[in-house]
Amino acid sequence: MWGVRSVRGVEVSVPSSEEYKHPGRSDRSKYYDLKNAGLPFPGLRDLAVGHVVAAMPAFNEEHQIARTILAVKRYVDYVIVVDDGSVDATADLAGALGTIVVRHEQNRGYGGALRTIFEVAHALGADGLVVLDADGQHDPDEIPRLLKKLDDGVDVVIGSRFLKGSWTNAPAYRKFGMKVLNITLSFAGVSHLTDTQCGFRAYGRRAIEAIRISQGGMSAGSEILLQAAERHLKIEEVPVSVRYDLKSTSTLHPVTHGFSVMNMIVQQIFARRPLAFFAIPGFGFLLLGFISGYNPFLGYSVTSKIPSLLGIGSLVFLITGTLLIAVGLVLMLLADGQDG
Repeated sequence: MWGVRSVRGVEVSVPSSEEYKHPGRSDRSKYYDLKNAGLPFPGLRDLAVGHVVAAMPAFNEEHQIARTILAVKRYVDYVIVVDDGSVDATADLAGALGTIVVRHEQNRGYGGALRTIFEVAHALGADGLVVLDADGQHDPDEIPRLLKKLDDGVDVVIGSRFLKGSWTNAPAYRKFGMKVLNITLSFAGVSHLTDTQCGFRAYGRRAIEAIRISQGGMSAGSEILLQAAERHLKIEEVPVSVRYDLKSTSTLHPVTHGFSVMNMIVQQIFARRPLAFFAIPGFGFLLLGFISGYNPFLGYSVTSKIPSLLGIGSLVFLITGTLLIAVGLVLMLLADGQDG
């Protein structure tokens, strides 16, 4: 039968193994409550352990989610749907198809849904986790491509819209924004990736156990990559197809999305690489100081006249650059001391 577990404002509907294979046998009128249980999602280990699961955040996706679930179920052992505060029939449709349905009483955003997904996958003891959108933007038939990389020992597999063999009809402004975020994320230690923002991904057991998401918004995907790089997990990409001609249920403007991700990345660079955060602009100021001050101070050495306004400006650049580099060094030493 179906069991509904309510923990920390989360309601989990779990089918038995037989009901997963035959969802028509489910009796959704039978519930039981384990609010005081110690685990975040008690009872999930009653299901088979060590399988591959697919998961999708869903917010008001009743028009597309059934089609997506049916396509996904061909490639994985279990499907998890995180209903992130939907007001339509998203959860009912997902439950009728025998998925593990996790309901958030209130919308927690993309990061909150991902956090729940990782917690459920961990509770299931999953060997592999595939995350994709519920709205049909990602192609479920490409799931085996990601799973093959997991079989090869990769910890985090990212679908890329920019590798040879990929396809997307993303608008030009989105592509530009993705490239900017790729470059910015490289300063935080995530390099050699062509698409850091694609949500079509797969995670092996090491990643499932290591990743702990704290961001609540769209920046959670970048946070995952930062944690994976910090923990020396193996990250690779595969070409995928991503559509942008679907009716979107997202309430977040692309510009808002971009700035939220950028803000998180800058914060992470500041916290993880303070020397780079301060030293790079510091050296830039030093360079400006030397260039702008060369002629004024060369003239001062000959005439002993007070330097021009340009010369004074160069002094400001030199002092600012020196201070920035010094601050970066101090913060780096403090960070190293805390790590030690």
